[in-house]
Amino acid sequence: MGDMRVIKVNGDEFEVSSDLTLLQACEAAGEEIPRFCYHERLSVAGNCRMCLIEVKGGPPKPVASCAQNVRDLRPGPDGAPPELFTNTPMVKKAREGVMEFLLINHPLDCPICDQGGECDLQDQAVAYGRDGSRYSENKRAVEEKHMGPLIKTIMTRCIQCTRCVRFATEIAGVDDLGLVNRGENAEITSYLEKAVSSELTGNLIDVCPVGALTSKPYAFNARPWELRKTETIDVMDAVGSNIRVDSRGREVLRILPVRNEGVNEEWIADKTRFVWDGLRRQRLDRPYIRKGGQLQSSTWEEAFQFAADKVKSTAPEKIGAIIGDLVPSEAIKALKDLTDKIGTPHRDCRQDGMVVGGGARSDYLFNTSIEGLEKADSILIVGSNPRIEAPLINARIRKAWLSSNELEIGVIGEATDLAFEYQHLGNDPAALKSLLNGDTAFMETMKRAERPVIIVGAGALSRSDSDAILAVVKRLVLECGVVTEHWNGFNVLHSAASRVGALDLGFLPGESGCGFNGILDAASAGDIGVVYNLGADEFDARKLNAAFVIYQGHHGDAGARFADVIFPSAAYTEQNGIYVNTEGRAQLANRAVNPPGMAREDWAILRAFSDYIDRSLPYDDLAALRAAMFEDAPTMGQLNHVTASNDFSINANETTAGEVSSDLLVSAIGDYYMTNAIARASQTMAECSQAANGIDQIAAE
Repeated sequence: MGDMRVIKVNGDEFEVSSDLTLLQACEAAGEEIPRFCYHERLSVAGNCRMCLIEVKGGPPKPVASCAQNVRDLRPGPDGAPPELFTNTPMVKKAREGVMEFLLINHPLDCPICDQGGECDLQDQAVAYGRDGSRYSENKRAVEEKHMGPLIKTIMTRCIQCTRCVRFATEIAGVDDLGLVNRGENAEITSYLEKAVSSELTGNLIDVCPVGALTSKPYAFNARPWELRKTETIDVMDAVGSNIRVDSRGREVLRILPVRNEGVNEEWIADKTRFVWDGLRRQRLDRPYIRKGGQLQSSTWEEAFQFAADKVKSTAPEKIGAIIGDLVPSEAIKALKDLTDKIGTPHRDCRQDGMVVGGGARSDYLFNTSIEGLEKADSILIVGSNPRIEAPLINARIRKAWLSSNELEIGVIGEATDLAFEYQHLGNDPAALKSLLNGDTAFMETMKRAERPVIIVGAGALSRSDSDAILAVVKRLVLECGVVTEHWNGFNVLHSAASRVGALDLGFLPGESGCGFNGILDAASAGDIGVVYNLGADEFDARKLNAAFVIYQGHHGDAGARFADVIFPSAAYTEQNGIYVNTEGRAQLANRAVNPPGMAREDWAILRAFSDYIDRSLPYDDLAALRAAMFEDAPTMGQLNHVTASNDFSINANETTAGEVSSDLLVSAIGDYYMTNAIARASQTMAECSQAANGIDQIAAE
């Protein structure tokens, strides 16, 4: 922050930082300044001229308040504070003139424009424009642009504010958009008719102040005043982006970001924003029982009784439980208590086979925190492609890289376009060893750094040699001083929304219990007779064929296909629940719409089922369940709070765990748009996947 200065705004004195722009200073003083091109997270363009104000003592003309800083103001006579005016006749006339110019070529599309009702141009034309038009000439038209399956373009509406160009270039890190030509012929265009290739393109819709870039899947579905708005949490990855779900009746019609500086700022990834059409397709809306090899619909009582008979007639040590990636923590707690009451040690939440959990909490968290990445001065990424595993964490790394000339980034794993420059240190675990031995200069960079960061992804932690890889990483942590009294730079990047909550609750194998792959193998071999599958779809479900499978989930995906009983449950927009993100931040998801048909909330199904197997769970409502859950994991009760921890435990046998294999490190996610059952049911995600793979094929040829 710069030093403080006293200024006068409309006659009242205020003290503000000299680093602020005049626009920010006026807003701090409580005055509203209209703007189109200015956006607080983008560089200043100063080209829409809507934010004009009058500066006393300055030139006798209005000043663009977004492009001048408080420190540039000259004091008045005898050192009096500089004066700004936002409501004089000069300012009013200037704003009306600018608005007239903006509307000269703007089409009269408001009745059929998707932005109607939430359009900055509409709002500001009413507030700051003239009440009549002096315009009689023909309007200019601009050709439409192709921007892929997500963004609908009507470029005649564009007012050349260049926000989209700046967002793509600065935040997303792609050079696909630009402004061509001059004067009246100026237009925003994509490079060679190519779709914008980023996982953050949906944010272009949010930054566009007019209806030039709107959502293609949402087009003509609803007007904003028809929608019920619910703030909740996203589950497409482990970032825990804050979102607003807009629904009408029983349908979710769109998803928008909610500002949270610590998590997603005000952006969300494309999968988060456009996956909503998958919530209404392929849904399980009634219980099913497999009879004669066929799944047949039934009542809840029949389904519960059918499953309970099988559970009661099976020995406890022959029962296993697994959970998927989208499950709220309450359901995990209920299933954990149920397995405890049954007396089975076979349970696991890590369907990708990650080797973390069971130790100190900081062993499996993103300890630096997402916001903390901005302070890092050296980053090593091991076995992860953050651009597709957590696009918003990738955007934070890019933000840190852009704002610091000192930040050096090294990658061990796939060499892909991460939207920032990095040193590729190798793509197999041997590169880790050579880094530890000091064979590469990057080791010196890490040792020299005051706040070094190591990010380990599922690609490194879900292999047969993951213990050995983790041992080398932990030795690196010790050698480079990655964990100190005031800094914890050891980070595990998860990609499953339910994972950290499940690890906090200890949903892990008990004594002599099987892990996830162990349960699959034991089921194939006949050693486990019953498997309770709570929403897990990202594994080879055929391996459970020999066992009796109870599947509880919301989509007819892999898990349901090989189930003997199906309990239909609610999706993430249809139930209240707590999710813990990769940095250990517990956040509350709120129900936006009701589950379809006979589907019920996850925890309630488990509570009802426990009565049928004579193992009643001791809570009858969500409050009682949460109270029990907070006893198990107190951090879950501290909503939207990251507990800083510097406990980094390492023992002698951990640093010498076996040998690393020569298999290349690859990202845990193959297709960004197809990572879970909701995404696979979404038509929009299918189109995105085809478009992305089509681009890859052209590049490969």
